[in-house]
Amino acid sequence: MRARAPGSRLLRRLPPTMRARVRRLLNAVVPILQCCVAAALSWWLATTVFGHRAPFFAPIAAIISLGLSLSKRWRRSLELVGGVTIGVLIGDLLVRYFGSGAWQIAVAVAVAMSVAVFVDDGPIIPMQAASSAVLVVAVPIVGAGFTRAVDALIGGVVGVLIVAILPTNPAHRARLDAARILATMRDTCHRLADAVRAGDDISAGAVYDEIYGLRGALDTMRADMRGGREVSVISPLYWSSRARIARIASTAEPIDGAVRNLLVLVRRVNGMLTRGEQVPDGIVDLIDQLADGYEILRAYMLAPPDGEPDAADAARVLRGIVRQAKPELVADGELTAVSTLAQIRSQLVDMLMIAGLSRTSAVAQLHSRS
Repeated sequence: MRARAPGSRLLRRLPPTMRARVRRLLNAVVPILQCCVAAALSWWLATTVFGHRAPFFAPIAAIISLGLSLSKRWRRSLELVGGVTIGVLIGDLLVRYFGSGAWQIAVAVAVAMSVAVFVDDGPIIPMQAASSAVLVVAVPIVGAGFTRAVDALIGGVVGVLIVAILPTNPAHRARLDAARILATMRDTCHRLADAVRAGDDISAGAVYDEIYGLRGALDTMRADMRGGREVSVISPLYWSSRARIARIASTAEPIDGAVRNLLVLVRRVNGMLTRGEQVPDGIVDLIDQLADGYEILRAYMLAPPDGEPDAADAARVLRGIVRQAKPELVADGELTAVSTLAQIRSQLVDMLMIAGLSRTSAVAQLHSRS
């Protein structure tokens, strides 16, 4: 077993809330650096190369087009440039014919947002159009004309170029997101099994709350997976990684399904505990084995390319669990025990899909070992 890095050991000693904050900051280091470089470079280009005076739209556009999220950067850049163009055009026309003032700002916002909503349903265009129109009307610059729209274009282009030249590792954040979700599921399976053995329905309820709290983590994982695929298209440095990133992105659906199935499983088991029903020992052992399955999937997600454990290793461990999930475990049990085993088997299908099997193959594996 590999020793943990000193930084990892130090991070684990922090309180959970502080640990989450530090991890969030570490994940944002590269995007923050990208925003810094893009903002400075777009300002320099607008002032030195294009000779624009006070081109504040250029660094703003670069920062918004990049953001801290990896996903939809192309769309953000297009929305930003479109919004600024609409806002600048409307603001310039109002200033030219009616001057600047409070009512002009109100009209500029109303017209700019209306045009932006008509043009596109994205969230950035209306806000950017309104803010750009306000800036143009409130801070009129003699001779600025359409240079502010050009500045926004410079910033958007620079933002995309920074992604191509100084990219975030497109697989890194997505793999970490998935691994943390799988680690949480591993730990909650162990805690659920312990709660059943102790007959502790309160602890089982706490397990349900923890799994339910993964919804935000799932949204983050999906966004980072989409962003990773986008970076692999934009940056030549990662063109060779497209197949691997696609494989990582393909785990989003089965991970989401596994979380939902685990929620149902915990609810059923907790209901059995609350009603004083006996949970068969074989079911409890299976729940513990699910934790082992999630651990091998977590390790597989973090393994380097061509490293171990690979998909075959993960599938091998999961097939061993599938062999234990036999209908005979609940042959003499009540309906709730039968439905609980069925839920475990559904979860195993999701887990096999995370390991790379298609749904058809995963279901076939389950039935071939029934």
